[in-house]
Amino acid sequence: MAFKLPNSKLPDVKTTIFTEMSLLAQQENAVNLSQGFPDYQPDENLIKYLGDFAKQGQNQYAPLFGIKELREEISRKFNLQYQVDYQPDSEINVTAGATQGIFTIISAFVEKGDEVIIFEPAYDCYEPSIILNGGIVKNVKMLYPDYEINWDEVKNLVSEKTKMIIINNPNNPSGKILKQKDIDELISIVKNTDIIILSDEVYESITFDEKPHLTLAKYPELKERTFVVGSFGKLLHITGWKIGYVCAPSDLMNEFRKVHQFNVFCVNTPAQFAISKYLQNVDDFQSISTFFQTKRNYLKSALKETPFELLDCEGTYFLSASFGAISDKQDKDFCYWLTKEHKVATIPFSAFYKDKTDEKVIRFCFAKEQETLEKAIEKLLKIKI
Repeated sequence: MAFKLPNSKLPDVKTTIFTEMSLLAQQENAVNLSQGFPDYQPDENLIKYLGDFAKQGQNQYAPLFGIKELREEISRKFNLQYQVDYQPDSEINVTAGATQGIFTIISAFVEKGDEVIIFEPAYDCYEPSIILNGGIVKNVKMLYPDYEINWDEVKNLVSEKTKMIIINNPNNPSGKILKQKDIDELISIVKNTDIIILSDEVYESITFDEKPHLTLAKYPELKERTFVVGSFGKLLHITGWKIGYVCAPSDLMNEFRKVHQFNVFCVNTPAQFAISKYLQNVDDFQSISTFFQTKRNYLKSALKETPFELLDCEGTYFLSASFGAISDKQDKDFCYWLTKEHKVATIPFSAFYKDKTDEKVIRFCFAKEQETLEKAIEKLLKIKI
């Protein structure tokens, strides 16, 4: 009897839109403002440290938790930025990128039939991770054009089956950040429950116009039940190094580590040493916001000269825009058209919705060289209504 492929655990999952649009950009020789990675080098010192530690022999397995030096720097970072204390030994774990941290958190706690609330437009790794662990996704839509959270809808979704709420702040792709009123609503909702919060804060250091990042770790009522997920890829422009971290109270972290040790066990050793040494000389994490705000402002100003209608961008390195005045195409079709006809690749917002909601909005990544942004703008200015 011929071999029969078993049923897929993720039958609806295809190649990610990020891979798809980056490949199309390559094929069309287009400016790639789709996938969220810088096209410029990180600090030369950081690259030097990586080579130095590799040459010094730091090439074998790191500890399960991450090297002590890096965990101490992460602890210092939280104290400097937010006046929040996490114990390096029991409350911090280095991960192979933020996505691995997110998958491990979900795997450690979500069981068959558990419900997990996520907010759409949502980063694409949340839903598959929940489904693979037998969980049920409960989607809350943050509606165009403001992408504010309807907390009454969240309250109505919460039940005895709610195991987890996933927050993404600042939000990718919308660029929205949580305000104090949002935090207050969240505190009220989880009070007297056992709901775990996964707070994806990978863009924590990229907020604009002097708007603060409100980490959930600052609020005792939330900190006791929250995993905060961070990314050095975003902080230090090294997405390819795949180094992230999670912070949580020790009782939650103990459960995380049980799964982490059988998932990746440990993380790139010389990269951990390089980052820890680099961070020893960093006391001001505000500079990254200033760096990206300059890029956002340039792209924002230039796009105002096009028929695109810009959405508010409070954080992340993504600026989004409505193309409704240009075309009535579906957003993915418009992205293909834009890549092929005008040689600029972007991401459609429908990719961030389970039901592929089409609001005629696309996402531009501005974590790019000035020259790259200028090339993109030169092409986009040729679009006419």
